[in-house]
Amino acid sequence: MRILITNDDGIHSEGLDVLERIARTLSDDVWVVAPETDQSGVAHSLTLSDPLRLRQVAEQRFALRGTPTDCVIMGVRKVLPGLPDLVLSGINRGQNLGEDVTYSGTVAGAMEGAILGIRSFAVSQAYDWDISREPDYSTAETLGPDLFKQLLSFDLPRHALLNINFPACPAEEVKGVRVTVQGHHEQSGLKIDERKDGRGYPYFWLGFQDRAPSVLDNSDLHAVYDGYVSVTPLRIDLTAHDLVGKLNGALTV
Repeated sequence: MRILITNDDGIHSEGLDVLERIARTLSDDVWVVAPETDQSGVAHSLTLSDPLRLRQVAEQRFALRGTPTDCVIMGVRKVLPGLPDLVLSGINRGQNLGEDVTYSGTVAGAMEGAILGIRSFAVSQAYDWDISREPDYSTAETLGPDLFKQLLSFDLPRHALLNINFPACPAEEVKGVRVTVQGHHEQSGLKIDERKDGRGYPYFWLGFQDRAPSVLDNSDLHAVYDGYVSVTPLRIDLTAHDLVGKLNGALTV
């Protein structure tokens, strides 16, 4: 099995190293193509107006000046000697739950793999957002190999992917694995922090204060907050199929 790994935290991320170690429990044919710099929040973006600079940093390990989506495309179409059987994106520094998956470069890496017809997992490790330290990736590293082996046996349809989030607790305290639906946050915590630079001109930071968790039963948010590993199947198709008929009925022209 050939595995392609990417992330959005960059080539020097500890989570990337952990995911590579997990991948090597599954296969000896592991390749890494990851962004040169942090690409958190870039979502499923492509680099179209700038060149993509690729450099090899070790055997079967490459850094690309581009987004996670760029990395998967370059890995599949240029770097690897043949198609990968599995794309792993992560391990993200922090959870990717609810509507945050639409912002996530980590999830986008897996999305691109799914678009290219490759089985793809997005992997994230929740933690308490103490910026002075890295998350404890040992939970993902301990539980990941067995979980991934089980998920590899699942017949994942084309253009679907799995979003996997490990909770912020030691592996021995994890209560189990839940298959979940995508939840949502209460967005009242979104804020804009206005400041002034040294010349008095305004600039702005986007930020999130504490947000209320999902109100949906069996959501990814509830599972991770309750100490479970969350596995959420996602689709590339964003169509609201339940609204197609209603919308047709509402149109008069």
